[in-house]
Amino acid sequence: MIASTTSRAEVLQHLEPFLRENLGTFLKSVESSWQPSDFLPDPRMDTFFDEVKLLRERARELSYDLLAVLIGDTITEEALPNYEAWFHQLDDLGRDPNNGWAQWIRGWTAEENRHGDLLNRYLYLSGRVNMREFEVSTQYLIADGFDLGTAHDPYRAFVYTSYQETATNISHRRVGQLARKAGDDQLSKLCGMIAGDETRHARVYKTFVDKIFEIDPSEMMLAFEDMMRKKIVMPAHYMREMGIEMGKTFGHFTDAAQRLGVYTSQDYTDILETLITDWKIAEMPGLNGAAEKARDYVMALPNRLRRVADRMAVPKLEYRFKWID
Repeated sequence: MIASTTSRAEVLQHLEPFLRENLGTFLKSVESSWQPSDFLPDPRMDTFFDEVKLLRERARELSYDLLAVLIGDTITEEALPNYEAWFHQLDDLGRDPNNGWAQWIRGWTAEENRHGDLLNRYLYLSGRVNMREFEVSTQYLIADGFDLGTAHDPYRAFVYTSYQETATNISHRRVGQLARKAGDDQLSKLCGMIAGDETRHARVYKTFVDKIFEIDPSEMMLAFEDMMRKKIVMPAHYMREMGIEMGKTFGHFTDAAQRLGVYTSQDYTDILETLITDWKIAEMPGLNGAAEKARDYVMALPNRLRRVADRMAVPKLEYRFKWID
């Protein structure tokens, strides 16, 4: 632990050698990484059209809600330019293009870039999606941006990414499970590959927070509390369709996800409890008075959230998305 007067810049600088030493574990090499073309019909092959026909036949069995959630997940992944720009706006993170933090941002972005490419191509080949409406929503989301409540603070940002990457893993994994039940093993495999990346990324971001807790526990605890008071919002919370008010489409998307059990309010609380356990919040040493109060708030929050979730009703009516004819 170092003095509480230490700046975030000094903490990040202190952790930079650790990050650099572990980049080979945190990221996969390009040579060993999967690529979208590994899992989709190859247009160079004579079997291409037969494989596309089979893909379309399987995709027809996906329920309306499942297809809508898959499209929403894809739009979220396609807004990657915003997420990279957000990282570069964080104070003292990645400004030196040769340091470990900058290398992590670029490597993370490169891995995430494959996710939208893979799902976009699947949706295009499926024949079930109005691709222009889908593309309009993607352009809107990138142009509209987002407010994640982190300001320019890397501590808050790492709490956010620890949460959000875990939530994304859950969503992709469960979409894959539902796709398999519907008979689309190919889509299930695609979602599984993406979920695997998200699991690894979540583990890395949780490691960053864990390391900061060792060095600057009070400030890290206050950042954790602040993010939980604001509530973690998903990066696509401004999602919209042509002619629809900003954010309204995201609400319908989350309703569909709740109906399917892809991502629910219970999952939100489960992630919080996992972070509390993984970061050993209950027994965190070296906290000042304000941070002790922050810890008390965070520790009591899961029970509050569960009481609220128990009273929530999931909308039963399906919204008709412009993405699906």
